[in-house]
Amino acid sequence: MTLNQNTFTGEFSYSLDTKGRLNIPAKFRNVLSKKNKNSFVITKGMDPCIWIYPLVVWQNIEDELKKLSSLSRVNRSFVRSTVRYTSTVKYDKQGRIAITQNLIDYAKLKKEVLIIGMVNKIEIWNPKLLSNAEKEFHEIKSSELDELANQIIL
Repeated sequence: MTLNQNTFTGEFSYSLDTKGRLNIPAKFRNVLSKKNKNSFVITKGMDPCIWIYPLVVWQNIEDELKKLSSLSRVNRSFVRSTVRYTSTVKYDKQGRIAITQNLIDYAKLKKEVLIIGMVNKIEIWNPKLLSNAEKEFHEIKSSELDELANQIIL
């Protein structure tokens, strides 16, 4: 079975090395389309994690960010908080990318990290912070989850 290009699913446990490099799972590298030129765009997530986008997906996000009016303080703050941490990275021959220190600090990453496929992007988590986020998720009312599932699942 072939996965869709630029579609990421699954969870992997990896180690961050002392130079801030992280191996991107082969499963994720294999579905990255050629248009991405072995590159990802990394930025801080909305949760305390790192988001990693294929280059072509990030270009669409940039297009949407450009549409936000800079006259709005909220828009300016959102764009600033998103793009100030953003960098383009190319994975090396071992499949590793370098994560900037400010993103490592933001996500409170230690040696052990979880890499999670989120369909159009990849998330990098400190396992303890992800566990806390999952506990909060389980507190969401089941009626809210049912409503969301009805919007997605046919």
